[in-house]
Amino acid sequence: MRAIRQVLDTIAVLARARRNRLDLLRALGRRPQLLVGTGVYELAVALSARVEPRLKVLAELKVAALVSCEPCLDIGSEIARDAGLAEQQLLDLAQYRTSDAYVDDERVVMELAEAMTRVPAAVSDELKARLAGRFTPAQRTELAAVIAWENQRARLNQGLGVRPSGFSDGQYCALPEPAGATG
Repeated sequence: MRAIRQVLDTIAVLARARRNRLDLLRALGRRPQLLVGTGVYELAVALSARVEPRLKVLAELKVAALVSCEPCLDIGSEIARDAGLAEQQLLDLAQYRTSDAYVDDERVVMELAEAMTRVPAAVSDELKARLAGRFTPAQRTELAAVIAWENQRARLNQGLGVRPSGFSDGQYCALPEPAGATG
């Protein structure tokens, strides 16, 4: 049931786009097999519901901030608000390690997002052990898939020139993090 709720919540957010809502569809429409493949993977990630949705949203936002994907930050901030994240969590994304806005599970998920987004990606044995102490193997797989997918999504959006859609107009939106910044 949680998986269906996540899909419906995401569709509700997408419907609130104010502009540029078709940028990605138009670009991927030039290669229909990529459009279908992207859609299938988006659905698979959305239907995978072993991890609390707010943790997945935080991981996605952290990746988007690290790679400076403005459209990802725009929609991700709106999804985060819908998932119940506080504005302080959006404000403190770059300082997640020291901010009181986060609990330990949220911090370790964002640390994984950082490790997987670095070039080259490097997840330490110590981090893997901490994740294993908090999450099941299925949850760790889901988290890694969500983080890897957001990296792909963000880089695809940037490569294709996808623009923000105004989801966060008039509201606080998570910001890109300076190169080399880690919370």
